[in-house]
Amino acid sequence: MNGISQKNGNFAIEKDVFVDMTEHFEFTIEERDLALTLYAELKEKIVQSLEDDDESRIRTHLLHAIEQNQVKRDVFGLNPIVRSLQTALLVVEEIGLKRDAVMAILLNPSVEAGFLTVDEVSVSYGSPVGRILHGLQRIQDLYQKNPVIESENFRNLLLSFAEDMRVILIMIADRVNLMRQIRDTDNEEAKRRVSEEAAYLYAPLAHKLGLYKMKSELEDLSLKYLEPDAYYHIKEKLNATKQVRDAYISQFIGPIEKKLKEAGLKFHMKGRTKSIHSIWQKMKKQKCEFEGVYDLFAIRIIIDCEPEKEKQQCWQTFAIITDMYTSNPKRMRDWLSVPKSNGYESLHITVLGPEKKWVEVQIRTERMDEVAERGIAAHWRYKGVKAEGGGMDEWLNGIRQMLESASGMEAMDQFRMDLYDDEIYVFTPKGDLLKFPKGATVLDMAYHIHSKVGSACTGARINNKVVTFRQELHSGDQVEILTSSTQYPKQEWLNIVKTSRAKAKIRLALKETQQKEALMVKEMLERKFKNRKIEQDESLMMRTMKKLGYKEASDFYRDIAHEALDVQTVFDKYLELQQGEKVITGDNQARSAEEFEFDNSQLSTLNSQLSSDVLVIGQDLKGVDYQLAKCCNPIYGDQVFGFVTISGGIKIHRCDCPNAPEMRRRFGYRIVKAKWSGKGSSQYAITLRIIGNDDLGIVNNLTSIISKDEKLILRNINIDSNDGLFRGTLTIMINDNTRLEALIKKLRTVKGVKQVERI
Repeated sequence: MNGISQKNGNFAIEKDVFVDMTEHFEFTIEERDLALTLYAELKEKIVQSLEDDDESRIRTHLLHAIEQNQVKRDVFGLNPIVRSLQTALLVVEEIGLKRDAVMAILLNPSVEAGFLTVDEVSVSYGSPVGRILHGLQRIQDLYQKNPVIESENFRNLLLSFAEDMRVILIMIADRVNLMRQIRDTDNEEAKRRVSEEAAYLYAPLAHKLGLYKMKSELEDLSLKYLEPDAYYHIKEKLNATKQVRDAYISQFIGPIEKKLKEAGLKFHMKGRTKSIHSIWQKMKKQKCEFEGVYDLFAIRIIIDCEPEKEKQQCWQTFAIITDMYTSNPKRMRDWLSVPKSNGYESLHITVLGPEKKWVEVQIRTERMDEVAERGIAAHWRYKGVKAEGGGMDEWLNGIRQMLESASGMEAMDQFRMDLYDDEIYVFTPKGDLLKFPKGATVLDMAYHIHSKVGSACTGARINNKVVTFRQELHSGDQVEILTSSTQYPKQEWLNIVKTSRAKAKIRLALKETQQKEALMVKEMLERKFKNRKIEQDESLMMRTMKKLGYKEASDFYRDIAHEALDVQTVFDKYLELQQGEKVITGDNQARSAEEFEFDNSQLSTLNSQLSSDVLVIGQDLKGVDYQLAKCCNPIYGDQVFGFVTISGGIKIHRCDCPNAPEMRRRFGYRIVKAKWSGKGSSQYAITLRIIGNDDLGIVNNLTSIISKDEKLILRNINIDSNDGLFRGTLTIMINDNTRLEALIKKLRTVKGVKQVERI
């Protein structure tokens, strides 16, 4: 191909490489000249790390991409080839990356456009290049999920998701380059979005990795684009006071420089003005004008010494300065004894200089200064660097040790970032990022969102695929929780979730569910007891629970709700205990056994009655303790029978009592025939249920029939109307069932009455 030549396997560049391509992709003259310059600089800096055929293949690829019209200008109108060359040169110069990173940067535009696959790159250029591109593509996929970038979780997700740390370094360098190029763009909306990402995402990442120079540039440029008034105001103020600052710095460092030379130290000094962004942050934090920020600059003393003398000479410098100027102990920062987690080492002191002005002084060595400026890239340039502590510090130190023990950047081929192996980050549908421990499930996320969401969770849609709530989550998943109104928490859910927060919420939900179930079961039992005309007693119910083997009422109600205990079993046991209770009448009181004298008159009378086969009930019945059963309320004239309790007393039931079949089946030996004697002279309370049309005056017609009979007394009336019908109950005092039957017939003749029955 014209314009391509190779000399000793290195880059050889000719001016017609980017010429005459206007048919497909137009390079301006300025872009062509810039590309040639960048290409030459890049070749010179990485030539030692290139493989034999790298130059010819990458040049052929770039020319092919242009010929096939594979490259397009981005939203800012920037030339992608020029931009990739700029970014590649930046990572080489500022960070120290070599061949694999450069190849990945130059090939990435074609991979993003879909004209080249990661697998093809791995085959042609090696797996390290392929892995870097794979990491870049994975992060692009994260952006498709519309993440909320202003969060620590997203930064941590990027660090764990990139697989290879060079991916993060390339991303930071590319954003620095992009921010430099978009100064004059017309696309204000895209410029604002890119600047916000630089401030919220890339600058903190650069800070975390110790790339302070890049971090400051990203912050300053983002402020310049997002708040231009504040940026230019501070810049003008700095320019206006530059001459005064420079004069003061010279006045301050003169005596120090003399003392350090007398001590035999090799060093150089420089004054560093704070970044515009940091000054703006101080103005906002302290709520003051530019003139109110007193520490606009810092003096940096950089010592040139052997590694083993670093700490000694730094502390010696510290002693000399504090002897000359009064220091502020509250603003003393010792990152020499214990470095920051990102490897930063330095001594910071603030002293009271001439004119009573506070001045910050930073003391460090040449090695420390390069680490501070270039971050992790400087770690592998020096031997014997020790990092203490855990987390990020161990991670960075691990990179340095691998790079020192292997051949340069090739050590990265075996290194996978495991800093966040114990944590995962997942997206909500809105782009929010949630952090969970490794092994967390869909159910953990559901309860993290809200207790009600967790308790109703039936599964989730992960990356548009429906899964169960047992599914384990993985970093980068986009998760939409699915719920159902019929779902409720279960005990086994405690074994599914990983987080203590979810476990606590499940336990609380189980308790609440159990309470609701108990209330529902309790109401259900009350209705069934009432329907069967069984008088329910709370203390007797508790005895029933204990007889059935339950220590806690909650367990009793739970088993009924889950159908582990049959309701009929509860009725049987309750009736058994009820019939076994002693009937207390009159003024019976407990007496000591010693005071008791056997009186066989009551037993003789009962035996006399039973021997005649029929118990005759009337006023003449004496010596027998009996009661009328409340479950069926028998009255004179009803067909009745007696039921002998274990205490010797008798309860009188109607033959059609709802409980009669059960008593006959289980306790037939305790049934006694009974009948009424004479005529009814007592009044009995009976209840009638009436159903009819809700017509005007119908209630008056019913009550007038009762009031006309002098021997009837209306004790209670309860009427409920709904959907054109009324349902009511009447409680009446009456002598016998003959009069009752006559009354029922009269009530049935009232117009609109559909049903009258005795309860």
